[in-house]
Amino acid sequence: MIKLFLPLCILFLMSGCKKSELEAVNSSPTVSADKAVEVAAYEVGAPTPPKEISQKLLPDVNQSAQPPITPKKIDTIAKKIIKNGNMKIQVGDIKKAQNQVGDILKKNNAYIQTEQFQNTDIDDNLDLVIRVPHKNFDALVNSFSDGVGSVLSKNISSDDVTEEYTDVSIKLANKKIYLEKYRDMLRSASTTKDMIEIQETIRELEDEIDVAEGRLRFIDDRVNYSTLNLSLYKEKVRSSATSKIGFGSRFADSVTEGWNSFMSFLLGIISLWPFLLLIPIIIFLWRKWKSGRAK
Repeated sequence: MIKLFLPLCILFLMSGCKKSELEAVNSSPTVSADKAVEVAAYEVGAPTPPKEISQKLLPDVNQSAQPPITPKKIDTIAKKIIKNGNMKIQVGDIKKAQNQVGDILKKNNAYIQTEQFQNTDIDDNLDLVIRVPHKNFDALVNSFSDGVGSVLSKNISSDDVTEEYTDVSIKLANKKIYLEKYRDMLRSASTTKDMIEIQETIRELEDEIDVAEGRLRFIDDRVNYSTLNLSLYKEKVRSSATSKIGFGSRFADSVTEGWNSFMSFLLGIISLWPFLLLIPIIIFLWRKWKSGRAK
């Protein structure tokens, strides 16, 4: 009897211990998924899975917590206005007008980019390409209109390039972000093929960034400094060295021009001498034909 009672007591005690252990487990806080896998593996006596495998099976918490790459925000860009102009002014003296232009340029902090002078029998032309700060453009144009000479033509234009400048700036900022991302990828590349492909992509991005930065610099230059094409024009009334204002001088010029015209006509007739030789031959042949017809 005692031999049967002792095993029953032992079984009863063991079942009570297991029940208390289960209650303790149920009352404990919930463990994470990776800890549960490790506990289960320990209980069954299996080895802990390698870290590489666990990263493939379980989500990477650190990577999921990182925010996605967003385009860089561009500050509000001020208005970008490019001003250009063309003016043609008739003057009495090119040298005097050129000195006046120089004084006006100094007052408005402008400078001459290119200069071209042309002297013909009809007129004198001085063509200038002037760069002037944007804020002084209107004052410069007004100064030329008032004190240099008679304005023959004037054309002023304004071009708003704010939208283009903003678009290029946003694309440039995004390309710089991608460039840094590809540089990070290059440092962590494991194969030569990946390194070559990433380096090619980096090279293309760097070329595109250089082009975009050059375009922005060009727009800034055109916005900060306006361009004015100025042409100084002087008409030559007479090409003769003896020409002077007055009736006597004009009469002498008329006689000279008449004589020159007569000489030109005479020389023109003389230049036709081969055709003059044909006239006697034509007359001889015509008379011979006429006499033969009469017979």
